[in-house]
Amino acid sequence: MRSHGRASVSSKNPRAFGICDRCGFLYNHDRLQWQFDYAGSGLINKRILICNPCNDTPQAQLRSIVVPSDPIPIQNPRIQDYAGAETDDLTISAPTVYDPITGIPIPSTTNIITQDGQNITTQVIGAPTGLDANAVMPLYNNVQYGTVLPIISIFSNSTTIITVTCSSPHGLSTNDQVAIEGATSPIADGFYSVTVISATAFKFTVIPPVKSQSFLTPTTRVITVLVGLPYNYAQIPQTGITEPGANYSPNINWVNNAGKIIPWFNNYPHVIPWVE
Repeated sequence: MRSHGRASVSSKNPRAFGICDRCGFLYNHDRLQWQFDYAGSGLINKRILICNPCNDTPQAQLRSIVVPSDPIPIQNPRIQDYAGAETDDLTISAPTVYDPITGIPIPSTTNIITQDGQNITTQVIGAPTGLDANAVMPLYNNVQYGTVLPIISIFSNSTTIITVTCSSPHGLSTNDQVAIEGATSPIADGFYSVTVISATAFKFTVIPPVKSQSFLTPTTRVITVLVGLPYNYAQIPQTGITEPGANYSPNINWVNNAGKIIPWFNNYPHVIPWVE
């Protein structure tokens, strides 16, 4: 609260008197002043006469925001090749070549590509390093993650497909991600990109095929998650084996497009050796 004290009036001429438009006290007219404030690019006169105690400092927040000019571009910039740095391409296997002077091995630079010119990338098998179902991102934009799904069944059909059924709509879309823990077998535990079957059912893929069985237990927990994906991937590039040192029997063989056998050995739970 301002303390004005007694107004000083010394002239006998009524025209020399004035009233402060803010506090209403009587002053000599020459002691009153115009109130200014910011508007637009500068100060404006608000056309009110006020005394010195009522004179407010112009509010800087009312000033126009002046955006500075763009910085001068950097000459000869060196932009990171993110696509090349984020993609782990497969190369042709060949004997190691060593530099004749330094003896440093020279890696092969011949990439394996498909008929349409796409590089073939490696697919990781096993639990993604560093992922923890208890430390997922809880909120991204307006989507809530870490939501527990109402699961009533998790079963396999003697293939690599595991189907999950919910008691109410799960709200997922194809390529959305879930984390599963507490299943009857560690082969179903992990992080997966799902394929939606219906409003209450979805499926995901594991390696290797498993016999028909139920994976649901009283402590099984399935939650929605959002984890980062490698460059140019739409799904988590990992399915299946999540138990280090797990032993699966019998040995399982895959045949690639060229007819070559790729065996799964019990003593290599996280590696598929390539057999020529």
